[in-house]
Amino acid sequence: MGTQAVMDTFDISGKVVVVTGGSGTLGSSWAHHLAGAGAKIVILGSTASRVEKVKKNLLKATPNVLGFVGNVLNRGHLEEIKGEVLKKWGRIDALVNAAGGNRPGATIGKEETIFDLNLEDFKQVTRLNLDGTVIPSIVFGEAMADQKTGSIINISSMTATQAVTRVVGYSASKAAIDNFTRWMAVEMARKFSPNIRVNAIAPGFFIANQNRKLLIREDGSYTERGQAVIDKTPMNRFGAPEELNGALHWLISDASSFVTGTILPVDGGFSAFSGV
Repeated sequence: MGTQAVMDTFDISGKVVVVTGGSGTLGSSWAHHLAGAGAKIVILGSTASRVEKVKKNLLKATPNVLGFVGNVLNRGHLEEIKGEVLKKWGRIDALVNAAGGNRPGATIGKEETIFDLNLEDFKQVTRLNLDGTVIPSIVFGEAMADQKTGSIINISSMTATQAVTRVVGYSASKAAIDNFTRWMAVEMARKFSPNIRVNAIAPGFFIANQNRKLLIREDGSYTERGQAVIDKTPMNRFGAPEELNGALHWLISDASSFVTGTILPVDGGFSAFSGV
């Protein structure tokens, strides 16, 4: 295969990509990368000011940007957004389910046990992470079923397959994401088209607004938990958001045309190391 042919398989210019959680730390980083690669970007976020800020920055790279304020749990609103995207660009080539998060009550405190778990917060975390992936996949995946092609990328976590202490709600919902990714991959390929692929990226530990205080002190040193993560990461550092771009780009592009139902770790070796 020649250099040009290789480049063509990775080409995502003109592809219409929907990014839920597109105003968050990782979601906005991915949106910027994809826009720079020539994709048409649709970002969905829950806060108007943040959506507008990200959209304004994206417009510096491309005029092909749409921004929406909404809730990934509101199917009716997502259907409206899908309609607007299809009206403007006629298709949806990829969906990145970057919306998600955690709540304090679904996390076991340092001096707490599982019996202190706030079940309401647990349910809300599960709903945000799992339902917040399933519902957009159904809504935007239907457009892919109609056009017989597309790529859905979910976001898993190192907590999905390992007992990372304290984050029980987040862990349970991300483990469910892994299962849903495989299930949806089979469903779409067998019933609609083998050209519709569903995969997930499993990031290692990246510093974002949600976990910064848990991992890094104000003086820049690691907290006890942060140091424990570093000790189990063979590369001996946290990841930078842009280090996820390559995996995402690959899963959207034709270079991964025979890849579906996979959970791809991008973790500095965290998942490979037992810690011993």
